[in-house]
Amino acid sequence: MSGTASPLAVPAHSYHALAASALRPLLAASRMGLEREALRVAPDGGIARTPHPPALGAALTHPHITTDFSEALLELVTPALHDPAAVLAFLSDLHLFVYRHIADELLWASSMPCVLGGGAGIPLAQYGSSNAGQMKTVYRRGLGNRYGRVMQVIAGVHFNFSLAEDLWQQWPAIIGTSGDPIALRADAYMGMIRNLQRLGWLVPYLFGASPAVCKSFVQDATNDLQSFDRTTYYHPYATSLRMGDIGYQNRQEEGTGIKANYDSLDAYIRSLTWAIETPCPHYEGIGVKVNGRYEQLNDHVLQIENEYYSTVRPKQLTDWMERPTLALRRRGIRYVELRSVDVNAFEPLGIEAGQMRFLASFMIYCLLIPSPRIAARERRWIDANEVLAAHRGREPGLCLERAGGPVRLRDWAAEVLDAMWPVAELLDAALADTAAAGSDAADPATGQRLDRPHVAALRAQQEKIDEPEATPSARMLAAMRASGEGFAEFTNRLSEQHRRKFQAEPLPPERVAWLHRLAVSSHDRQRAIEAADQIDFDEFLRRYFAQSETQPVQLSLSPIESG
Repeated sequence: MSGTASPLAVPAHSYHALAASALRPLLAASRMGLEREALRVAPDGGIARTPHPPALGAALTHPHITTDFSEALLELVTPALHDPAAVLAFLSDLHLFVYRHIADELLWASSMPCVLGGGAGIPLAQYGSSNAGQMKTVYRRGLGNRYGRVMQVIAGVHFNFSLAEDLWQQWPAIIGTSGDPIALRADAYMGMIRNLQRLGWLVPYLFGASPAVCKSFVQDATNDLQSFDRTTYYHPYATSLRMGDIGYQNRQEEGTGIKANYDSLDAYIRSLTWAIETPCPHYEGIGVKVNGRYEQLNDHVLQIENEYYSTVRPKQLTDWMERPTLALRRRGIRYVELRSVDVNAFEPLGIEAGQMRFLASFMIYCLLIPSPRIAARERRWIDANEVLAAHRGREPGLCLERAGGPVRLRDWAAEVLDAMWPVAELLDAALADTAAAGSDAADPATGQRLDRPHVAALRAQQEKIDEPEATPSARMLAAMRASGEGFAEFTNRLSEQHRRKFQAEPLPPERVAWLHRLAVSSHDRQRAIEAADQIDFDEFLRRYFAQSETQPVQLSLSPIESG
């Protein structure tokens, strides 16, 4: 059954403006980066209890190797670059360097965690004795107290994307309007974000790679999961249990009414600011400072902005200890972070270049098509569609909700990908322009690129719509059945294969030396931050939350900046 509505095509005016020879090359200057999370896993298959290896650097200050919730949950961060191959090469170097310093441990190859012994066995990330370091650990302690530690060790791949700065200067002409380019950029990015939410169910369908989970992860005996074997739960048609209702969510939404408002950047900032400043009776019972130890940063609806779970976020680089909402208020949106991408267990890096090309096309498509504000009814559809796609996305005949009535997921997906073709072709034309200007990836006779990578990436995803068994989630379940392995055993085997690959691959000496220097300098920076503290932690927190747009607060004498 199909509804009457269909995704809108890219407006002709915007397409023709971008297709013009003067602007088209700017599309090739778009930037993308990755944040790949990975659990360190001990030889016995459980979460590593060892500290973050000092040879990797200080997690507080290292720009590329840090930790997320747990001391064992690595986060590897690339810079924003133009070429997916360059991004993946950088990420590969980080993996190679990490494997030099984690002894016999593995980097877990899946989003859903390894065998767990309950929350008590999950060590909180530690960032040193500075006020800033203590704040990061207390925030994580608060997350554990609010939602449980088990939920916090789910891993993902965050895809960061931005258009070239020069393109934004031309944006008024592209969309056929006038106004301040900075304000128009914020409006455009917020429109992209709304469309990424409307169509966000497509990401777990195409790239979800967590259809099964170790039974040690599931705390709620009333779940509707099925037993794959004695060690594993699954859903037969699941794509991404990580993105479903057993994954990390802000469960307090129903009780407190917190829901970020994406109508505009100002509305988004105000909604999160309200949540950070508003006490929540449910969390008052935890306490804030209990017997001299902070159990959470505050007892408000959100401790800080990052606590709010969302599949996509507007982002701005932050100065040292600057609140993210203030960075957005002061300098606008720098890039958009897509957070709904699973770690693909079949890929040593968790993601591959074709997927990145498709996501870039998808995000530009969501930027260009109309994006009305999201009304309450559509918000309910968006939330429901996400869970349906995560738990039952490959189910034959599965319908999602949209204006005009229910529509089959596969029909809607086909409509979206068909509408994306002009964008993919435009991006390949932009690459051809750069090739003609001197790239090695060009035919010397014609000056044209030898391939059409965005079109090829789009075609690969269309094949998954025609054949659901080609999706990573279906491939994973099929491989588990073929090998007779449960989730943990299967993922451990692939993790070991990836480790052998990285251990066999040399890291050039100059890259080893550079990463070693980064590690050493990060420790130096952490020590400088610790030495610069001149106030106690209570006063530090008071000043941190007292920051305002017009009154920045000096929280350290250190000149160091951190994103």
